[in-house]
Amino acid sequence: MQEDVIQMREMAFEVLELLEDAGKAMSEQEMAERLSFDAEQVKASINELERLGYSFSVSEDGLVTLGKRSERILPYELDKKLRTRFVGKDVRYSDSIPSTLAAAKRLAMDSDPEKLHGTVVVSEQQTGGVGRLGRSWASPPGGIWATIIIRTQLPVERLFMVTMAGSLAIARAIRREYDQLALIKWPNDIFIGPKKVAGLLQEVSTDGEKVNHVLLGLGINANVDLSELPDEVRSIATSLHEQVGEPVDRSKFLARVLKEFELRLLQLESGEYETIVREWKSLSLTLNRRVHVKTMTKSYKGEAIDIDNHGALVIRKDNGKVEKVIAGDLFQL
Repeated sequence: MQEDVIQMREMAFEVLELLEDAGKAMSEQEMAERLSFDAEQVKASINELERLGYSFSVSEDGLVTLGKRSERILPYELDKKLRTRFVGKDVRYSDSIPSTLAAAKRLAMDSDPEKLHGTVVVSEQQTGGVGRLGRSWASPPGGIWATIIIRTQLPVERLFMVTMAGSLAIARAIRREYDQLALIKWPNDIFIGPKKVAGLLQEVSTDGEKVNHVLLGLGINANVDLSELPDEVRSIATSLHEQVGEPVDRSKFLARVLKEFELRLLQLESGEYETIVREWKSLSLTLNRRVHVKTMTKSYKGEAIDIDNHGALVIRKDNGKVEKVIAGDLFQL
């Protein structure tokens, strides 16, 4: 059944590409002849494209013209806007799945991670999205819910810097595409003003010092209807749509995020750790702020004074002692 769906979509996008390349209206018969399809396959392809959000007009003499483009994050649309070497060149798309992170994990475990390097799993919505510490992550339609599969030679102690690279990619993409002053709240949240617009989640598979793969989940409130978010989230969340004042092109924005991420991942692979840390500090919402830290074993307050070269947050506690935080919840006071 799944193979039939994939084949149907492949045929549909051949029809779409033909119409785009021709730059003019065409009859279904002409499309069928050029693609070696039969008439029913062309009709079914157009129906599938309409289901995916494209619109067409048909003249009295039967000529088909492409109208509105789909607003979905379809691999076809993403590929047209992508400017990367390897990240996003392979996209696994779904209308709805429980979790892109879980789907990417299954993919990485069932396949050779080397061949999956840069693969992006994306879905229009998630029914079981997960945030840090196993918390649920609301993922209604209109957002960007994606996971990048990475095969890296980074040392295990540097792996958190992949999250830093992802945070920088989202913040920079927001600034460059929409001129919004996005900042990063340690360890993995992106804010515009006082409200959160995106978050990241990293999952790592290692065998001793060997890194099998890294999964980097991205959750971005692009065109999300904020009324669909849970009550406890709604008051502290925003969306790109709300900040920009109009719906954003999600495929274009994700393509920009992937480009920004690939650039910083390559910097990490080249050992340019200080470059990443410096840029992260320049976009930090956390440094030089009073904070409340909660880890698995303790809770304390102090001032966030630095980020070390592994991505750990350095806190000067109220008692004067300095402590590094690798993982935990952080509340800015």
